[in-house]
Amino acid sequence: MSDELERLKLERMNQLMAQQRINGTQGQEAMQQQMQAAEAEKQIKAIINNILTPQARERLANIRLVNPQFARQIEIILIQLYQAGKLPNQLTDAQLKDILRKVKGQRKEINIKRI
Repeated sequence: MSDELERLKLERMNQLMAQQRINGTQGQEAMQQQMQAAEAEKQIKAIINNILTPQARERLANIRLVNPQFARQIEIILIQLYQAGKLPNQLTDAQLKDILRKVKGQRKEINIKRI
């Protein structure tokens, strides 16, 4: 009886250790993904700082407070334009406003009619 109890304890201990090893690798993968996301965010921020004047950066920050998804979309568009060489040295606030109007105009408006 005590031999069987010891065997069950040992078996359970081995199961727990195996589970911890699995969880440990999943935790490491999650940590690596978070680090990669943080690095990508840092690179995006550096590029945006090079592209925009301080006033334009402030406008984008205000947009981010109200609508983070739209701000991310604008950042991606700006980075693509920058990488394609289609932007001047730095975008002013007025130029950013023009880009915002163009992007905002591309969005589909949803009309809900009540019957």
